[in-house]
Amino acid sequence: MQNKGPYYITTAIAYTSGKPHIGNSYEIVMADAIARHKRQQGFEVFFQTGTDEHGQKVEEKAASEGISPKEFVDRIAGIIRGICDSLNVSYDKFIRTTDADHEAQIQKIFKKMYDKGDIYKGAYEGLYCTPCESFWTPSQLKDGKCPDCGREVKPAKEEAYFFKMSKYADKLIDYINTHPEFIQPVSRKNEMMNNFLLPGLQDLCVSRTSFKWGIPVTFDTKHVVYVWLDALTNYITGIGYDADGNSTDQYKKFWPADLHLIGKDIVRFHTIYWPIILMALGEPLPKQVFGHPWLLTADGKMSKSKGNVLYADDLAKFFGVDAVRYFMIHEMPFENDGAISWDLMTERVNTDLANVLGNLVNRTVAMSNKYFGGVVENKNVSEAVDEDLKAVATACYGKVEDKMATLHVADAITEIFTLFKRCNKYIDETEPWVLAKDEAKKDRLATVLYNLCESINIGASLLSPFLPETADKIAAQLNVSLRDFDTLDKFGSYPSGNKVTEKPEILFARLDIKDVYAEAERIAKIQKAEAGVTEEPAAEAASKDEIKLETRPEVTYDDFAKLQFAVGEIIKCEEVPKSKKLLCSQVKIGDTVRQILSGIKQHYSPEEMVGKKVMVLVNLAPKEIAGLKSEGMLLCAEDAEGNLALMTPEKKMPSGSEIC
Repeated sequence: MQNKGPYYITTAIAYTSGKPHIGNSYEIVMADAIARHKRQQGFEVFFQTGTDEHGQKVEEKAASEGISPKEFVDRIAGIIRGICDSLNVSYDKFIRTTDADHEAQIQKIFKKMYDKGDIYKGAYEGLYCTPCESFWTPSQLKDGKCPDCGREVKPAKEEAYFFKMSKYADKLIDYINTHPEFIQPVSRKNEMMNNFLLPGLQDLCVSRTSFKWGIPVTFDTKHVVYVWLDALTNYITGIGYDADGNSTDQYKKFWPADLHLIGKDIVRFHTIYWPIILMALGEPLPKQVFGHPWLLTADGKMSKSKGNVLYADDLAKFFGVDAVRYFMIHEMPFENDGAISWDLMTERVNTDLANVLGNLVNRTVAMSNKYFGGVVENKNVSEAVDEDLKAVATACYGKVEDKMATLHVADAITEIFTLFKRCNKYIDETEPWVLAKDEAKKDRLATVLYNLCESINIGASLLSPFLPETADKIAAQLNVSLRDFDTLDKFGSYPSGNKVTEKPEILFARLDIKDVYAEAERIAKIQKAEAGVTEEPAAEAASKDEIKLETRPEVTYDDFAKLQFAVGEIIKCEEVPKSKKLLCSQVKIGDTVRQILSGIKQHYSPEEMVGKKVMVLVNLAPKEIAGLKSEGMLLCAEDAEGNLALMTPEKKMPSGSEIC
């Protein structure tokens, strides 16, 4: 395959304050799928990820454990790298911001910008969020708390160096306006322009004196370089940038980066701070920054005390690496947040992976062995139904390429599974077991099985960037190599006369939900123990929870029977503008979608709501609230303190299930 040139992709580097949960791991798997796809297309890919290891939070965590910050980050960086490896991530470099060559370049960059007049000494007085390592003004707070993480902020004042952001603001605005592909999705671009750039930029604090765990400023050693100048520049130091002008050939080949893949919560730093730093250094800007959505647990915010934190390596041990990769890639929309739970994972394994894919491969290989001793031959006895299968198979290549070009990664893998579903339908249409009963139709049977093997080989080759181990296993069962990407729009390359494996391997076994729940409970107990949560006896816990119930006038059974209750699934949720209480949810109830407004904003965020199964009063008369139409009611429980909890089914139930 012809070399299509260099392609440089990065993820955000993970902060070493603790083990990252599944939501943080999603990004590395998505980046890996993109990197593998680009290699498959013929690009010379350099894929970098790593860890961000300095800062006050790390210093405090290390002190609480009685160890040095370096010992602490060495351990956490090892855990993070281990998670990447456990997910079969094909990174080319794992950078750490404690690497000596990175630290040396940061010191040179800081001095270079100071000498240029872009950095000056001043003092900072404001409100500081330690978890985010960010300063805020009172007007930037949300309900008096950090606008990024919602935690408490504390007054802080200290001497610091500042970077002149405003000096480059107009240049950056012009660049964004003339490079529409720079910030994706477009909604992120609009947010950056309207909320940050156009109102005017404040100068950026780039050093600290209140802690020591950082890269010292060479000419003023009581200061350490502050987080974003240290962390963001990993994208150039990792490939050989030198502030003195002696950058490596690797840097000259791969910079500017083709793609920075990051979470939507740090788009501001990557599309405002980072481009301005590069402008000050006189370096080109990255070609694209993509702010992906979040992967959230379906039952709310992750917490060890709740026992609901999901870690990628735990899930991979139970479900398998490729099952976890499939879920993370498939379940994430282009812009909206996705949801994950043990139930949802199980459903995807049992339906898409075990039934659609695993059963298809197993049946095809088994029938080839049963009817032809494993030999697959194209006898060219074709019928009209074959043409549709071939059309779907050969068109899949272009559809996947188009989706990946715009980073619609979930849609790309969906296209591949559309091909596998078409193969299953083809089996039902051609009924090989019926053909096998008629000796005169033996060549037709051989052709059917050949068409299936060829279509599966095309699908497996396309699947390789997403589920690499599974693709290799399928190829092994078909006894062929995965195909070159640029040949996948042609049908008929499977070698006629080839012999498949004698004993097909089960790719994905169906899961018993009882076993899944047992594993979830086991992990929850471990997490609660680590968080110091002791579970009370049920009777004692119940007595503490009891409140006096105020009864209302009796109603007849006929009155109650007029009310219709059903299970609904929240597929979208947004805050209602200018309302302190209301959330607007789109609720799927069977084959319909209802818009329902609920006064639960103080108890649930829109991100927490998406993916929840809830109990809905369906036949409540529509009512206009805050200018929006509400078509039902979500049922909640309320305690004596006014805390609300949505009513959800105890067991997994499909949306539309009647509640009686």
